[in-house]
Amino acid sequence: MEVVAVDIGGTHARFAIARVAAGRVMSLDEPVIQDTGAHAGLEAAWHDFGQRMGRPLPRAAAIAIASPVGGEAIKLTNNAWIIRPASIPEQLGVDRHVLVNDFGAVAHAVAQLPAADFDHVCGPRRAMKRSGMTAICGPGTGLGVAGVFHSPVGYHVIETEGGHVDFAPLDPFEDALLARLRKSYTRVSAERVCSGPGIMGIYETLAEIDGVAVRRLDDKAIWTLALAGGDALAVAALDRFVLALGAFAGDLALSQGAHEVVIAGGLGLRLKDHLARLGFAERFTAKGRFRHLMADIPVRLITHSQPGLYGAAAAFAQEHARQSP
Repeated sequence: MEVVAVDIGGTHARFAIARVAAGRVMSLDEPVIQDTGAHAGLEAAWHDFGQRMGRPLPRAAAIAIASPVGGEAIKLTNNAWIIRPASIPEQLGVDRHVLVNDFGAVAHAVAQLPAADFDHVCGPRRAMKRSGMTAICGPGTGLGVAGVFHSPVGYHVIETEGGHVDFAPLDPFEDALLARLRKSYTRVSAERVCSGPGIMGIYETLAEIDGVAVRRLDDKAIWTLALAGGDALAVAALDRFVLALGAFAGDLALSQGAHEVVIAGGLGLRLKDHLARLGFAERFTAKGRFRHLMADIPVRLITHSQPGLYGAAAAFAQEHARQSP
């Protein structure tokens, strides 16, 4: 059957037609990407997508949201949209729908995508396990965290807000970073460091330590400079970002009892050429008495271009399979 897959993040909303059968995604069309700031909410963006398609949309929706899913009204964490689940059938003209947290959707994608959609980052180069726990995290507008537990009868996705755990500094620079961030935030979470906007604090702390006067840049400008390699301070900020992300991913593996870890998110994919060489592995395994345990955990990067859309469709496929006689 056909379903409209939707992935709503802090900056963009992505729409695509997917085909699902027997609890799995059979195909996913090319996405239409919309700026969330260009529409008042999901209903307006949905109808805009329908006009672009030029045909009636399927009466089924699979919606991934960058926010905890539950309650009468869902306020997205990093954009102004408010979604009322009870109103979705009427507003969108659908008979069936599934709502899933955005990184819950990514976990569904991790469970269903073939091995070809993953690249090795560090740890043993062995086949992906389809048993036990896989921990998933990804930097983007925020820091998404989820897990997927595989068992002989299938898999179960665990949606979390693990990106909001406390940031744990590990060296004098990160002590200084935490002190700087505390001037703006009463509580500093991992997301304040290991997300796209987090590089601003890193960049400014490095400048302060070096006594360098820098112009105020937003995170997008710093990432552009860092990934282009033309600005020494931005490149140093990228290096420190990768270290912090490696430490967080290792903490996540320990806390979830994971046998493998997957890095996801749009920014994660942009870091593809940097994770393997900028100290990520060293920070991931640097867990004291558990260093040898950590060294035996593979870390992979999901390379599918639209894991949120694919995963939303996969979540719908699983739900549809459970409800079918």
